[in-house]
Amino acid sequence: MPRTGKTKKALRKRFKITKNKKVMHRPIGQDHFLAKRSGNKTRSRKGKKQFNFSAKTLKKTIFK
Repeated sequence: MPRTGKTKKALRKRFKITKNKKVMHRPIGQDHFLAKRSGNKTRSRKGKKQFNFSAKTLKKTIFK
C-alpha cells in the first residue's frame, strides 16, 4: 500500500540522507548577517555537517 501523506518539504530541504545512512544538514545561522562574523567562522560553516539523528526516524518524520 502506498504512503498516503504528503512529504514535509521543509524537512526535505534541510536534511540529506547519504548512501551509508548518515544524516547531513546545513549549519544553522548561515543565511544572513555574515558581514559581522569573522572569515574563519563563516568558512567553518560552509558545506553540510553530520547530524546525530537516525535516518530511519527522519524518514518517518518526513513522510507523514
